[in-house]
Amino acid sequence: MHKLDILNSKILEGQVLDRWLSYIRFRRKTIVFTNGCFDIIHRGHVEYLAKAADMGDVLIVGLNTDASVKRLKGTQRPLQDEITRACVLASMFYVHAVILFDEDTPYNLISGIQPDILVKGGDYQPHEIAGYDIVMAKGGQVTTIPLTEGFSSTGIINRITGY
Repeated sequence: MHKLDILNSKILEGQVLDRWLSYIRFRRKTIVFTNGCFDIIHRGHVEYLAKAADMGDVLIVGLNTDASVKRLKGTQRPLQDEITRACVLASMFYVHAVILFDEDTPYNLISGIQPDILVKGGDYQPHEIAGYDIVMAKGGQVTTIPLTEGFSSTGIINRITGY
């Protein structure tokens, strides 16, 4: 299989996602889930995702669609389209799957995936994280990872545009 085919095979949806999850569960792998917009990938994202991946066997990243990002961040965002953002995430060796979602939160996606560990950045309290109730009800873990100081997409965009 070519490298680009491997990358594209990590962007999952529908029945392919369902079959892949069944396989992962059959193998009794610990599923870690996180989500975000990931508009401009920077060091903070890379470190965050690597730390999340270290928490289990499989890292699944829920990725906001373009429409979802616009609702959350404003009409000027995202700077990169959802397929580009998904490809960049899928290119990371420790990201096992990327799943697009159109809602403002990944609550429904988390409900379907039923991850063992739910992770977000340290700017959240665990009980504030969408899906907290789902993961806790199944005996899973909800945790946060401290943000890398000085790195944010908004900060980078502001530096580039001079704001």
